[in-house]
Amino acid sequence: MIDTTVFDNAPLCEPERQYYFIDHASSLRLKKESELGHPMTFHVTTFGCQMNARDSEKMTGILSNIGFTETDSETEADVVLFNTCTIRDNANQKFYGHLGSLGGKNAKNPDRIVIVCGCMVQESECTNRLKESYDFVKIVFGTHNIYKLAELMFCYLNKGDRIFDVWDKPGEIVEDIPSIRKYPFKSGVNIMFGCNNYCTYCIVPYVRGNERSRASDEILRECAHLAQDGVKEIMLLGQNVNSYGNGIKDEMTFPKLLKEVEKIDGIKRIRFMTSHPKDLSDELINIMRDSDKICRHIHLPLQSGSTRILTAMNRRYTKEQYVDLALKIRDRIPGVSITTDIIVGFPGETTEDIDDTVDVIRKVKFDGAFTFVYSPRTGTPAAKMEGFKDPDWIRREFDRVLTAVQDESKEMAARFTGRIESVLVEEVNEKDVGFLSGRMSNNLMVHFPGDPSLIGSILDVKLNECRGFYYIGETV
Repeated sequence: MIDTTVFDNAPLCEPERQYYFIDHASSLRLKKESELGHPMTFHVTTFGCQMNARDSEKMTGILSNIGFTETDSETEADVVLFNTCTIRDNANQKFYGHLGSLGGKNAKNPDRIVIVCGCMVQESECTNRLKESYDFVKIVFGTHNIYKLAELMFCYLNKGDRIFDVWDKPGEIVEDIPSIRKYPFKSGVNIMFGCNNYCTYCIVPYVRGNERSRASDEILRECAHLAQDGVKEIMLLGQNVNSYGNGIKDEMTFPKLLKEVEKIDGIKRIRFMTSHPKDLSDELINIMRDSDKICRHIHLPLQSGSTRILTAMNRRYTKEQYVDLALKIRDRIPGVSITTDIIVGFPGETTEDIDDTVDVIRKVKFDGAFTFVYSPRTGTPAAKMEGFKDPDWIRREFDRVLTAVQDESKEMAARFTGRIESVLVEEVNEKDVGFLSGRMSNNLMVHFPGDPSLIGSILDVKLNECRGFYYIGETV
């Protein structure tokens, strides 16, 4: 039974409350380790976007501060945490299959603590399924209370009962909690949460809530702290960063925020994700053009090149408006990389609509695109629409879109051949340990010979050979 005095004495304010429960959960961990006869380990598996990845870094920090030791082995870990994404239904089904396979292994380790959190959990259908069909899952929580992991872990270690703590609506923004970054030299920084756009195909506003911007002084304080900790590259994160500032008192817009982040000593590169075309301003374009720190890359989701389909998607721009914006960006920011998202098979889509999408691809010449087959999400307006195409038509048109994207992106990548570009060295190359891998300002990957001691450095690299979507180079 839970010792109520622990809760009676707990701070009411966050994040102080969670640091308090980190200490108390750590004491229970030591007791559990004594029973098991070995140090307890944990493994975090992340699905989805950069915001999910940032959330996982925080939860990794919380579990590490409780005293669990991180391990690469999901099947051997004492604590297994899944941070889920629900943007597409087929990803949901794959997750259930993966979770089921772990359940079989769990019979050999009944003391394993399996945790499921994130966007999928915000759907009641998922929560009910976890409750009824996956009894080995011990802790379940959603997107709004990720910062409470320490408190939930304390409750489970103390009492041993399954915990389902899914909030219907977001509460306060709590960011100053432990975090362990995947890369010591770069980090994501959340500047806002949720989305107000309600695109008809998208589940995000329903699982992450409406837009909530963080106070700019908190963001800048976090960026300054990261710079002091050796971070050279910051990625500002939000579902629609261009609408940052709505609803907060300090009248800070996203372009103004970028200019403030630029002033922080130690930060060499600034990225951001994601921009909605309807909100991208001339002010932002000009700030990117004039900046030495803001990277020459912008992710600008298209979704469809057909104005008719864009209207059905509730995207609130036309084909012509999107093309004009993209070409303006290319004209004003030399060497900029524009990447995008494209959906194929939206309800009611025709071959003529796909023709429009291919036309936009040819005109804008995207440097890359995430291309997806439409996936109906229960609870969104598009899931109730009529006009779904047969799989053969979708496959054929998907291949046509993908071919157009690949043709243009290869051509765009090759335009840098022979140039010398700054590259942030990220890691040892996966296929050749004699090579390092890093990214240019425009997000293109470069592989080149080098020593691992250079990881985290920004180097000048000559781009000798373009191989489609990456370069082979050499340091200068």
